[in-house]
Amino acid sequence: MADAQPSSPPPNRPNPALDEDVIERRSIRDYYIILRERVWIALPLALLCAIGFAYYKSRAVPMYQSTASMRIEKPETVVTSQQVVDTSINSDIELNTYLQIMSSATLRNKVVASFTPEETKLLQKPYLPELLPGQQPPPVGALVGGITVQAVRNSFLVNVSATHRDPEAAALIANRYVDQFMAYLIDSVSGKNEDAVEFLQIRVKELREASAIADQKLLAYMEKNNLVSLDSSVNIVSDRLKSVNGALQEARLARLSTEDLFRQVDTFRKEGKNLLELSYIAAHGSVPGLREQLSELVRNQSVLSERYLERHPRMIDLANSMAVAQGQLQKAVELAIADLEASLEKSRDRERSLQREYEVQEKEQFRLRDIGIEFKALEAEAATYRNQYSELNNRLNQANTSRNLEKIPVRRLDPALPSGAPFSPNLSSITRTSVLLGLAVFFGVSFGLSFVDDRIKSAWDVEHFIGSNLLGIIPDLSSLKDEEKYRLVLDNQNERGSESFLGVYSSVKIHSKLDFPKAILVTSTIPGEGKTLVSANLAGCFARHGKRTLLVDCDLRRPMLHRHFGQNNDNGLLRWFENGASLDAGPVASLPDLGVINIGPNFDLLRSGGRSKSPTSLLESPAFGQLIARLKREYELVVVDSPPLGAVTDSLLIADSTDEVVYVCRFNRALRKHIRLYIKALKQGKNEILGVVLNGLSARRIEYYSNYRYYRSYKKYYGTNT
Repeated sequence: MADAQPSSPPPNRPNPALDEDVIERRSIRDYYIILRERVWIALPLALLCAIGFAYYKSRAVPMYQSTASMRIEKPETVVTSQQVVDTSINSDIELNTYLQIMSSATLRNKVVASFTPEETKLLQKPYLPELLPGQQPPPVGALVGGITVQAVRNSFLVNVSATHRDPEAAALIANRYVDQFMAYLIDSVSGKNEDAVEFLQIRVKELREASAIADQKLLAYMEKNNLVSLDSSVNIVSDRLKSVNGALQEARLARLSTEDLFRQVDTFRKEGKNLLELSYIAAHGSVPGLREQLSELVRNQSVLSERYLERHPRMIDLANSMAVAQGQLQKAVELAIADLEASLEKSRDRERSLQREYEVQEKEQFRLRDIGIEFKALEAEAATYRNQYSELNNRLNQANTSRNLEKIPVRRLDPALPSGAPFSPNLSSITRTSVLLGLAVFFGVSFGLSFVDDRIKSAWDVEHFIGSNLLGIIPDLSSLKDEEKYRLVLDNQNERGSESFLGVYSSVKIHSKLDFPKAILVTSTIPGEGKTLVSANLAGCFARHGKRTLLVDCDLRRPMLHRHFGQNNDNGLLRWFENGASLDAGPVASLPDLGVINIGPNFDLLRSGGRSKSPTSLLESPAFGQLIARLKREYELVVVDSPPLGAVTDSLLIADSTDEVVYVCRFNRALRKHIRLYIKALKQGKNEILGVVLNGLSARRIEYYSNYRYYRSYKKYYGTNT
């Protein structure tokens, strides 16, 4: 035939022996495909984790951080003398010792104990809104928390950072740590005590005790004499004396006024004068009303006397009324006199009481004047001791401070200031962490599912997991009609599909170690993977290249080849076996029971001859092996289409009579572990596994899922008329 190719490899074709040692490695494209395959699973999970993490962290209670810094004295060379001590930090060990002291529980306790009540309220303020009714605020020790002490790299600086819900509280804690650390150094880092300091300490102690004794004497004397202080007591008594004296004068004047009025009443009574002429009597109580009533009765009597006689009833009634009114008026006057006597007695009692109080206060004033001399002597003594103690104590503090400051190797640099914004939650840090978390989840889910998903997908899966050669990749031909798909190579239709089968043909020739004639078994794992399609077109490729080829339908349970080529299934293997399985001396193609039919140039078809639920009797019989051997003598290549291994074991029986195996896998269908298991079973039967054909990939998936380096070169290599 004009389009037949030589059976031997061309001179410039790579050595098959060298290709067998080449193992495909997973490339960046493979990882890209893994991500692309699972993007709609991994991406939502990644977004959910990232957004959830960001939401959780962003709702954290705002925390503020303030940092105070200290400077460590630079080591200097001093005169080497036993009296001179170098206290500067000269090694990392000494520096780390100071850092550990600042982080110690001892210094923390000093810091906690140093806070005043006002500072404690400042520390507790942010926590008060969270307290339940009746719940106590947290203690200071729980609010101080931990600090971060860090030495600045390549410098003599140390930073002390504190965190708190309140910015002012954070600055307070950081500064207090520095203060207490400096106090610790002053207390602990010192040389020998000088004589002057020792003398001052002893003298200060003596004066402190003497001052305490003098204060106790003064206090005891004040308690004994019921004094707040001498000046205060004198002022109180003087003020009280003045007040009592003023009240006494007022009481005396009131008594004299009352006595004068009483004498007038007594004079009027003795002289028989009308008491109503006295203003006090006339205005007292009911006297004014009764006088007015009596006057009215007198006027009425004058008017009626002109009309009636004295014995007239109206005149008698009027006289009686006047007598009653006169009696009531007399009683009212007597009551006024009695009230005047009572007021006089009351005025005298008040005057006597104020006089006694005045005498008491006067005696108290004399007493305070008498004890003032002794009190002032005691007060002066106590003040003298206090002044001496204070002066010597100040001198002692100055001496200690000047001495210790020369020895402390640490100085304050910058105080901690309240932060203007919280450092936690840190939105930028949360964003970065959320992005990293999302990426980690995205890649983790994608690659994790790739390891969990055991289905065959790519050339890397074939060569790495299964350990077989990838013979070629067949595109998805579901858009073609059945009568076209199985004759693609014979009819040279669908250039892209025929090129892929021609690529499989080339790979089969490259990886085959056997010369013609031979028999090739085509099988798969599960139904629907396209083994029949590969069998038909692979046989067509060899037929197009001048090899006399026979395609045998050994899927006796579900034969399909006769349908795809438009033939009846009245004759074939089962009919031949049922009629005695005889092999005459003539050509096999002439046997009527086998019914071999011609499909195209160099291409014959041996049908199944029916369907059988238990074809093992045929496949295990010696006649079947003899038939395959006879077919190999009459044909250069016998392509056997067999049932899938995952459904029945017929293919293993057929493999005993064939020489090589082509395994067909459909993209994303069969599991790698099953394929590996069945290929291992085929290898145990001493069959030569040529490789795997990956079937059913779309055009885009072929480009992305395939590392098959020859796919794009088919058109250039074979040409459009191949």
